[in-house]
Amino acid sequence: MTRIRRGYIARRRRTKIRLFASSFRGAHSRLTRTMTQQKIRALVSAHRDRDSKKRNFRRLWIIRINAAIRERLVSYSYSKFIHNLHKRQLLLNRKILAQIAILNRNCLSMISNEIIKEVDYQKSTEII
Repeated sequence: MTRIRRGYIARRRRTKIRLFASSFRGAHSRLTRTMTQQKIRALVSAHRDRDSKKRNFRRLWIIRINAAIRERLVSYSYSKFIHNLHKRQLLLNRKILAQIAILNRNCLSMISNEIIKEVDYQKSTEII
């Protein structure tokens, strides 16, 4: 009985994993089982950290906006600023506001002053 030659599918799968894990250190780039485990771990970490990256950037933008606003007005805060933005239906996201806060603080102070004037005007008309 002649010997049956194995197919190439398993070899192709292992080669693909080996290419993915070629930059790993030690046995993680040499042994097939540990390569597979490390590949799974790497992909899980990448998926998890994409979400945490979004969270971290949002926190950074909020901190920058809050610092820029409090620099001008002591009693005014980030939460009041965002609330008043939504009241006036100004659709500026936090990323853009943070860039304005860094690059052009005068523009951000003008925006906040306009919002404060509008809110004060609305309060005075409600009283009357």
